[in-house]
Amino acid sequence: MDLWHQLILALLQGLTEFLPISSSAHLILLPKLAGWTDQGLAFDIAVHVGTLSAVVVYFRHELALMSHDWAQSLVSRRHTAESRLAWGVLLGTIPVGLCGLLLKDIVETSLRSPLVIALATIGFGLLLWWADHRGARKRDEHSLSISDILIIGIAQAVALIPGTSRSGITITAGLMLGLTRPAAARFSFLLSIPVIVLAGLLESVSLIKDDTVVEWNTLIVGAVASGISAYLCIHFFIKLLDRIGMLPFVIYRILLGVILLIIF
Repeated sequence: MDLWHQLILALLQGLTEFLPISSSAHLILLPKLAGWTDQGLAFDIAVHVGTLSAVVVYFRHELALMSHDWAQSLVSRRHTAESRLAWGVLLGTIPVGLCGLLLKDIVETSLRSPLVIALATIGFGLLLWWADHRGARKRDEHSLSISDILIIGIAQAVALIPGTSRSGITITAGLMLGLTRPAAARFSFLLSIPVIVLAGLLESVSLIKDDTVVEWNTLIVGAVASGISAYLCIHFFIKLLDRIGMLPFVIYRILLGVILLIIF
């Protein structure tokens, strides 16, 4: 795969990682539809580093406060809103971590078919519309209880199915629990940090075992491109979310799913 193809995929990864439209679906399908060769495991790690950097930089102030209060809670056993949120992010990561380890082979083989992606894209898109339409939208992310967090965490595990969208299903769960749109998006994005770290570590282990030759220039371009596009995506998505709602993304998902059903 040449540099331009990888640059396009890096930009696509950055844009779709945090929009509720499924990054995995786009990254699996675009090379298939365009007839491109596989981008390789090293490139996947590079774009994950880019998107991770984007979300960490965007939420740097919140993460600093959460980390400080979380560390203090270990010593004092007293919690603030920020320490509870930090514990919530860690707790919400457990379901997807366990499911990822147990179902890794199935996810990477049987579930990567265009039919599965198409049906998941449409089905979970409709669920997102229902949650956005029926949700109370009165709570913020600091009000989440342990049971709320586990529900969102289990929803995140469902996103191992390609086409579901990790951000889409966690935002859907948040809206169902009464979160406002920005609050559901913020918690979803914070929840992405340990998930991206875990995915990157697993891919890195596989890369080391494969003893693959690494083209560092290409990887750096991919990481930078995905990082910039992801940062801009997070910024404008949260800023415009209350104004535009979820309907544009739902319509896009339905159209994409129908097109995939027709093609495949």
